[in-house]
Amino acid sequence: MGEKEGFIKYKRELESSRNPKDRINDYKEIHHPIAPETLNNQAARCMDCGIPFCHQGCPLGNVIPEFNDAVYREEWEEAFNILRGTNNFPEFTGRICPAPCEASCVLGINKDAVAIELIEKNIAEKAYELGIAKTKIPETRTGKKVAVIGAGPAGLAAADQLNQAGHDVTLFEKDKKVGGLLRYGIPDFKLEKHVIDRRVEFMEKEGVTLATGTEIGVDITAEKIMLDFDAVVLSTGAQEPRDLKINNRDAKGVHFAMEFLGEQNRVVSGERKGENPISAKGKHVIVIGGGDTGSDCIGTSNRHGAASITQLELLPKPPKQRTNLNPWPEWPMTIRTSSSHEEGADRVWSVLTKEFTKDEKGNVNGLTLVDIEWKEENGRMQFFEIEGTERTVPCDLALLAIGYTGPKQNGLLEAFGVEAYDNTLPKSKEYQSTQKGVFLAGDMRRGQSLVVWAISEGRECAVKVDEYLNGKSSSLAKRDQSFYRNVEDAQFYQ
Repeated sequence: MGEKEGFIKYKRELESSRNPKDRINDYKEIHHPIAPETLNNQAARCMDCGIPFCHQGCPLGNVIPEFNDAVYREEWEEAFNILRGTNNFPEFTGRICPAPCEASCVLGINKDAVAIELIEKNIAEKAYELGIAKTKIPETRTGKKVAVIGAGPAGLAAADQLNQAGHDVTLFEKDKKVGGLLRYGIPDFKLEKHVIDRRVEFMEKEGVTLATGTEIGVDITAEKIMLDFDAVVLSTGAQEPRDLKINNRDAKGVHFAMEFLGEQNRVVSGERKGENPISAKGKHVIVIGGGDTGSDCIGTSNRHGAASITQLELLPKPPKQRTNLNPWPEWPMTIRTSSSHEEGADRVWSVLTKEFTKDEKGNVNGLTLVDIEWKEENGRMQFFEIEGTERTVPCDLALLAIGYTGPKQNGLLEAFGVEAYDNTLPKSKEYQSTQKGVFLAGDMRRGQSLVVWAISEGRECAVKVDEYLNGKSSSLAKRDQSFYRNVEDAQFYQ
């Protein structure tokens, strides 16, 4: 690797951020560009560790030590080629991935992990800046037509891969623009949407046809899709939100998180004129759910000018450091503080929601809570209410950010003749559904997960579609091996 003692010489350093008091006045990304010298030092921290555990942490199998070394040597084209060999959208994951690769970094055993996500983002941005990122139009076409339904990260990845394999791909999306969760879920202060537009423009030039504002079953039937195309990929995500079944759930002002976040993104982009119909301005906001989506609700509520924001979590407060029961290279079950938390919010752990209260007009005005204690009983952890801790707190707006149960129950799977399990997830084997020629990818297939997993699913599904159409998939390897130093390297990383 570049600098043998880089991990000793340099400390982990990330991008600086704009002042929280300033950045809550807009929806622009919060980070300042990092100095080239600092980035070079961060790449130098990557160890010549022999067995790079970061690989097993990355769902895409990114070849991380090699692109870190290329960045250290300032060989940006080499770094980009290595990264793009496994990841269709490093400009997305470099901004929003929770970086499981860093959790598995060997350096993380006793020091701060290598800043892999930061390096990944800068490789992508440098590629656009230097003109290294170029359109790649397939030299030949197979004459096979593929319909990809759902233009989130899984659908985009599948469409990109299948187009590069020479198939004619049409990407169907019910919304006005493609991106799915990337566009209508993740706030602009984490991912500005011009980043998506830039990449999608490349895909269009390369031959992918976009059919936006087209809902299957409304604008076109599943039957016509199956008649007109040789294969279909369903990748509409896990859009059925998990609900909170407590008294007065029907009160006005209780919303699913994505209703709130999606409308705000439409306002920011100009797709929706006027203000967000779900406003947090001057309100006591309760965010139920302690994950990334809940954090996004906090950041957006701060930008609305909420009177107060409280985030509730059923689980106990995680420790600051790993425990003996959570050793490296497992994902660290430690407390995570997001940029939105830095902007202001109260966080409450080990608390159970009992019921909403509402006024005579049906508007939510409070939420009754009770503290809980977690104990092991009958071989599993269970929670118990703590007597005397029940109270009602002010609540003018409640945002439910407690995850998703599976694909939306809108008849889409049935229309394509796809069978499902009792938990609503569709049945599949190697991405092939129960209906011949209909494939599945992303959260729709595996359940709610990370964007990086969705991209991986789209890539792997594309391989199976290619095999179905051609009888083999020599053109769609999981990893582009052109950058490996020798055959032994390729076998090792596979």
